[in-house]
Amino acid sequence: MKYKDYYEILGVTRDADNATIKSAYRKLARKYHPDVNKTKEAEEKFKDINEAYEVLSDKAKRQRYDSLGANWQGGADYTPPPGFENFSFNFNQGGAQSFDFGGSGGFSDFFSSLFGDMMGAGVNMNNEGFSGFDFTRNTKNSSQTRQRKASATEGLNITKNLNVTAKEIFDGKPISVSFKEVEKCTQCNGNGYCSNCGGTGIVTNNKTVKVKLPKGIEEGQKVRLKGEGKADRYGNKGDLFLVIHFKDSEYEFDGVDLIKELEITPPEAVLGCTKEVQTLHGKLNIKIPQEVSSGQTLRLKQMGLPMKSGYGDLKVKIKIVIPKNMSKEVKDLYKQIQNIG
Repeated sequence: MKYKDYYEILGVTRDADNATIKSAYRKLARKYHPDVNKTKEAEEKFKDINEAYEVLSDKAKRQRYDSLGANWQGGADYTPPPGFENFSFNFNQGGAQSFDFGGSGGFSDFFSSLFGDMMGAGVNMNNEGFSGFDFTRNTKNSSQTRQRKASATEGLNITKNLNVTAKEIFDGKPISVSFKEVEKCTQCNGNGYCSNCGGTGIVTNNKTVKVKLPKGIEEGQKVRLKGEGKADRYGNKGDLFLVIHFKDSEYEFDGVDLIKELEITPPEAVLGCTKEVQTLHGKLNIKIPQEVSSGQTLRLKQMGLPMKSGYGDLKVKIKIVIPKNMSKEVKDLYKQIQNIG
């Protein structure tokens, strides 16, 4: 195969910084884009430009490419040098794990020979003098490959906050989560030269997923939805992480226990009473003892949130409320009580 001088293709020096590389790429891409330049030469040139930018704009790929050295001549015959031992040639060995580079986004064989493992794929090459051979990955480096793949998808992860009510947790039904995510266009890799993004280089995706919360979920805990994050143009997908927050207008949360206020009048607080309380488990009639104080709590066992085994408790917090618009007669009675006290 032929060596490609990516620096020469973009017209930059080998010590060019990222801004210079990006500027050179955009200038050339506008000139040779198929929508602007219809010639066959332009089409091939545009592919080379994209391939060069793919390598030089990526720190890991550029470092690997630079390790070949600066003495290669563009178009010279090229054989992968020592230092790329994570791949080996095995003659039809049983059990070898082979991969297909055919999906490397239309890149050249030169590119595939260097970066196929970084694109989430390996190769099974039957051309360019490798007929009858399987181009396979050494099993001793499989863990390194997995680490590279994990690193590649890490930037595709999304983290969102999810507010949930006590009833949603109690019911245990899947919760629909809708959100918008602004991300780089996967068709033009964020360079703004395609109809998919309208030339902006970014797209807004509206997404709805369903999540079932595990029993015993805690405030601040993360729930992972595998493969529901961002996607890149190589088919890699990140994960969606939902950070759970408890938010309810009726209940306060104390782990798996719930706290609910119950309003009573001063006479009910003094004399005691029976009150109906709506809980997640249904309606209950509870007895309020005499001379109860505001802020005092009554514990209802097994009336809280579900746990892996059983339920938490419901704490009924007493709140003494003074009725509004009391009549003169009622106020006079309170004065008598005050004078007696």
